[in-house]
Amino acid sequence: MSQSDPKPHIKPTLAFLQRLPKTDLHVHLDGSLRLETIIELAAEQGVELPATTPEGLAKAMHMGEICNDLNDYLKAFDITLAVLQDEKALYRVAYELAQDAARENVRLMEVRYAPILHTRKGLPMTRIVEAVINGLADARRDHGIVCNVIICGIRHIAPEQSVRLAELAVAYKNKGVVGFDLAGAEYDYPAKKFSSAFALVRKNNVNSTCHAGEAYGPESIHQAIHVCGAHRIGHGTRLREDGELLNYINDHRIPLEVCLTSNVQTRAVDDFKNHPLKFYFDFGIRVTINTDNRLITDTTVTTELERAVATFDLDIWQVRQLILNGFKSAFLPFHERQSLLRRISEELDQLIDDELRAQGHALETPTRTLTDGSKRMKTLPSIALVNG
Repeated sequence: MSQSDPKPHIKPTLAFLQRLPKTDLHVHLDGSLRLETIIELAAEQGVELPATTPEGLAKAMHMGEICNDLNDYLKAFDITLAVLQDEKALYRVAYELAQDAARENVRLMEVRYAPILHTRKGLPMTRIVEAVINGLADARRDHGIVCNVIICGIRHIAPEQSVRLAELAVAYKNKGVVGFDLAGAEYDYPAKKFSSAFALVRKNNVNSTCHAGEAYGPESIHQAIHVCGAHRIGHGTRLREDGELLNYINDHRIPLEVCLTSNVQTRAVDDFKNHPLKFYFDFGIRVTINTDNRLITDTTVTTELERAVATFDLDIWQVRQLILNGFKSAFLPFHERQSLLRRISEELDQLIDDELRAQGHALETPTRTLTDGSKRMKTLPSIALVNG
């Protein structure tokens, strides 16, 4: 198979998707607990829950169910946040989240949350940040998953508080925190009101992302990029409504953190087949696959990939590119990201070779040029690791 030859349409199996190395760049700590953990923490802390069985609690949180809108979806966080007000609980849920992700072969995860939402009992935000960082660090030691933190500002809380959260992101830069985000109810809370927080992190060379284009139109995305200077966009579902902005994001390789199932659950789109993921992918946008909230949305990265494959008839080559997009878009230093991409690319090539053999396809071995200029024989045509 030469680089110019069309590749056969080979659909990936579930087993193949399970074996893939993965990223999860958009996952909320307070939306990704285990049901059993919530029940246990509530019993320890004397917190009253709407149900005391996993099944009943799942129903009360509309776990995996279609909600009326984003605001309705966010009500489930009232339950999870009730048990996340001390260091022990924060450490535990951070560790368990990374442990669960590692079990499905997520290699790199960026966990986001707003420390200010965990201060109801007077816990200082510095100790909140450190509890989560320590939980993730211990999970990395035990399970080998790279876990970093993105600190979130919150749209419905006064912008001055988001500046305080931005200061935390700056203070813990290179100590486990890799970025700043703006999350929460998008409608009526434009990103431009939080420009001071983004200016602070930008001045201090901290990466940023921003929820935008999920529950509001492309003007929200425009503000996130041109007013706040975001390096990535959380969701970006409504980007397709503005062709010029779409081209700008494509030209500047600004990644979209796509959360397919969550977008259906919050009615950002009416069903999977009408989600713009495939349009963005075909257009060249750097789209990544993420869970958003593993508990509330009842999903995993593998499940998200499986649904994308089933909905849009993706083949193994397209899935390979989606996986690489995730690693390309991570908030990592350039040379560290390059080294990781080389290793992941080689691993993906081997997994695809194995999948082709398992499905009875003949293999060819054209020469592939690596990013360091060396050459080796490889099954797949070359795919740019950085600029694509």
